Amino acid sequence: MKKISLLVFALMLSCHIIFAQTPVYKIYAVKFAESGYPFKVGDWALNGPKNEPVKIDFMVWLIKGSNGKNILVDAGFLPDIEDAKEFKLKTYQRPDSALLKLGVKPQDITDIILSHPHWDHIDGLSLFPKAKVWMQKLDYEFFAGAAWQKAGEAGGYAKRDVINTVNLNLAGRLKLIDGDNKEIIKGIKVYTGSKHTYNSQYVLVQTRKNRVIIASDNIWIYYSLEHLVPPSQGGTLDPAGYVKAMKRMKTLAGDVKFIIPGHDGRQLEMFPKVADGVVEIR
Repeated sequence: MKKISLLVFALMLSCHIIFAQTPVYKIYAVKFAESGYPFKVGDWALNGPKNEPVKIDFMVWLIKGSNGKNILVDAGFLPDIEDAKEFKLKTYQRPDSALLKLGVKPQDITDIILSHPHWDHIDGLSLFPKAKVWMQKLDYEFFAGAAWQKAGEAGGYAKRDVINTVNLNLAGRLKLIDGDNKEIIKGIKVYTGSKHTYNSQYVLVQTRKNRVIIASDNIWIYYSLEHLVPPSQGGTLDPAGYVKAMKRMKTLAGDVKFIIPGHDGRQLEMFPKVADGVVEIR
C-alpha cells in the first residue's frame, strides 16, 4: 500500500512539474491602421462577391506568456512607406504605440515571428530593439536574394526592409526556421504550405484552453476560410496549396473560430474587447 501511495505521489509531482514548465499564453489582436478604400470581398478572395464590402485592417498579434515572453506575430509598418498610400489609410498608429494599450513597451518584445516579408508585416521591425526575429529560411533567402534578380519577383517587398533584415542577421538577432511543423518556442509551432510568399508561415499557439492559429496573410479574409477559396490573383504562388493549408488549419485549431486571418476587421468584433482596437482571442 505504501508503495502505491509513493507511486501516486510521484506521478502527481511529475504532472505538476510538467504543468509548471508549460507556459500559459494569452493572445491579443492589435489594430494599428485601417484602410479607407471601399474594398469588396472579390478584391481579396478569388471569384468572391464584387458588391459585398469587406473591412480591411492592419494588425499585429501579441502573445503574452507566463514565461516572461512578449511575442509579436508580424511587426506592422512605418507611416512613411510608399506602398501604404494605395490603401488610403483612414487611421494609423505606429505599432509600438498601439501596444502601449496593453502596457507593453517596445523593449519588452522578446520575439517577433514573421509570417512573411511583405512591407506591411516586416517594415516595423526597427521599432523593437531587443526582439529576436523568427523567419522561414527559404523566405529569407528569396526575399534577400533571388527576388531582386532580373527574373525575380519583388512585388510587395521594400528595399529598406531587406537591408534591415540583413543587418538583423549580421547582428545575430535573426533566427532562420528550416521547414514545416517546427516548435520554435515552447507551446508555439509554425507551419508552411500556403505560399503567400516564397515560403510564408502561420503560427499555432497552445493557450490554456484553445489551439489558436494566427494565419496572417496565409488567409487574407474570412470569406476564403469559410468557402475554401484562394485569394484573388497574386495572393499566392500556389492556389491549390493555399486551400490545402486552410483545410489543414481546420484540423490543427481547436475550433474554426480560432483561425485568425491577416486583414479581416471582423476579428475585432468576434472576441472580447480589452482596449480601443484591441481584442483578446479567447
